[in-house]
Amino acid sequence: MAHSFRLSLGALAVAAITFGPAQAGAGVPFLPHQALYELSLVKSRGSSPVNSARGRILYNFTGNACNGYTSDFRQVSELDLGEGKVTLSDLRSTAWEDGAGKSYRFKIDSRMNDQPSSPVDGIAERTGDHITVKLKLPEAKTFTLDGATVFPTEQIKRIIAAAREGKSLLELSVYDGSDNGEKVYNTLTVIGAPVAADKAAAKPDASTASDELKTMTRWPVTVSYYDRDAKRTEGEQTPVYAMSFELYENGVSRSLVLDYNDFVIAGALGKFDVKDSKDTKPCSN
Repeated sequence: MAHSFRLSLGALAVAAITFGPAQAGAGVPFLPHQALYELSLVKSRGSSPVNSARGRILYNFTGNACNGYTSDFRQVSELDLGEGKVTLSDLRSTAWEDGAGKSYRFKIDSRMNDQPSSPVDGIAERTGDHITVKLKLPEAKTFTLDGATVFPTEQIKRIIAAAREGKSLLELSVYDGSDNGEKVYNTLTVIGAPVAADKAAAKPDASTASDELKTMTRWPVTVSYYDRDAKRTEGEQTPVYAMSFELYENGVSRSLVLDYNDFVIAGALGKFDVKDSKDTKPCSN
């Protein structure tokens, strides 16, 4: 699984913009938390089917709009490709994004079958009508992005804002430092009807048993990621991958489905813990 899980969902990565920099939306701040997702194979497509898959995503999210948001993410996956072929991947990322979506720092490290790839380390700063990215790794480089591009937590903020306004579609260009640190994705988000807090989940999990989430509205969301630099051909462009999940108004997500085109992985929320407020530095007056 070559792509990072964007709960940035922050979405990475995981949660609210037009409601002001200090709130996730309508008085609901992002919830500092740790979530553990158990991965399993849903289906396999194509000529080289995946026989089975297993793994875990461990996601930590802390911070607030005043001091910025920190996310730590690790995804370990094992794919059985048949005939004795097994692929083991280990992806780790750490990111910090300020509450206004103007600054983004990131470090990403990945291994495939214990063979390390080039780590990515950089910072992106929004200035005026553009974003300046300065990479330390995989090689020192500075370049600019269109100012309309958003970072991962800002992406989730906008999804929640659109959901609250009753919108069903949202298009955004997103930069999260993945791949070689130079990739920008065009995204299309499809937002379903809100799910009332008192409606029971079809498949209960650690989130549906949480006192902090029992009063929260959530929305079914699907985000498709497209390679912005891919050459267009006739017909619709195929997304590089897509993520479906239920997104709570405080940024927590459940019932994950990761579609990598050749195979589809489900992520069931096996453990959910709210971070103690003392772990997050309070906003100063």
